[in-house]
Amino acid sequence: MTYVVTDNCVKCKYTDCVEVCPVDCFYELEDMLVINPDECIDCGVCEPECPAEAIKPESKDLLKWVQINRDFASTWPKITKRKDPLPDADKMNGVQHKFEQFILKDK
Repeated sequence: MTYVVTDNCVKCKYTDCVEVCPVDCFYELEDMLVINPDECIDCGVCEPECPAEAIKPESKDLLKWVQINRDFASTWPKITKRKDPLPDADKMNGVQHKFEQFILKDK
């Protein structure tokens, strides 16, 4: 079992979660973070730290997100220190289907 970053991180990219991760399993894309599910130890300390509530425990409904996190973690750099969120983070928090709009569109 692992935790995964989901759609609401896109265009927000709060990094409060990064600072509390004991195994440094977060990776940084331009517009979001992901968790490497093969490195995550399922401790859950990151989940309550996310202001966007974008971090969720793995479930059948989130298997797509487990793979998305795994794929992006293999190609993007690790992040271990907190950074400022994206400029429009508060405005984008809660907007639906951001992954399809912004991340897949750019691929």
